[in-house]
Amino acid sequence: MYTAQGKLDRDAVIKQYYPTVRRQALSLQVRLPAGVDLDDLIQAGLEGLLDALTRFDARAGVAFSTFAHQRIRGAMIDELRSRDWLPRSVRRSGREVEACVRRLEQQLGRPPEEREIAAALEMPLEEYHKLLHDTNNGLVLSYDEVVTDHHDAASDNGAYDSPADALFSAERRHLIADAIGALPEKEKLVMALYYQEELNLKEIGAVLGVTESRVSQLHSQAIKRIRAKVA
Repeated sequence: MYTAQGKLDRDAVIKQYYPTVRRQALSLQVRLPAGVDLDDLIQAGLEGLLDALTRFDARAGVAFSTFAHQRIRGAMIDELRSRDWLPRSVRRSGREVEACVRRLEQQLGRPPEEREIAAALEMPLEEYHKLLHDTNNGLVLSYDEVVTDHHDAASDNGAYDSPADALFSAERRHLIADAIGALPEKEKLVMALYYQEELNLKEIGAVLGVTESRVSQLHSQAIKRIRAKVA
């Protein structure tokens, strides 16, 4: 994979990592709204791979495979963020739910139930469920943004700019872990199946014995609870 001059060979790298790019694109596509083109994700991933090839510094002590994986996924996430497919009104409603969840948790000293959130928002439970479903399409990436945003304090080679940056990142991960641990059991299970087992909403519904729409609601609500605690 290296040239005679000891540098990474561009064509060899692309040939070796193309299957990795495609796998990551497929993994993201199954979680996204219909209409997101696989080829667009693959193209973004290849651009991320080339960016990794340009920026990689072996002296930083990070393996190229690790660095490339981060750059590939980061480029795909950037491509999806740039589309911003949710209407502003839906995003605003999502922020209102997060604020409501945060307020109720402070008042109750525990995670609020769905009916309590709906009542605080002065809407029927069915309407609240619909709002959760509507906002879920825009939350597919939110967990990645909260937990593994590649535009954080870390530098391009995975090192932090300062000890304070590293401490902030560690504290944030701790807050996120606590927020996930405090989720209601069913929402916690949805998060594990979705992000760790990489099942799609339909597959999770089959595991839980609920509809795909209900899984979408649970995922959306879990993300809002996490963001309410760490945002």
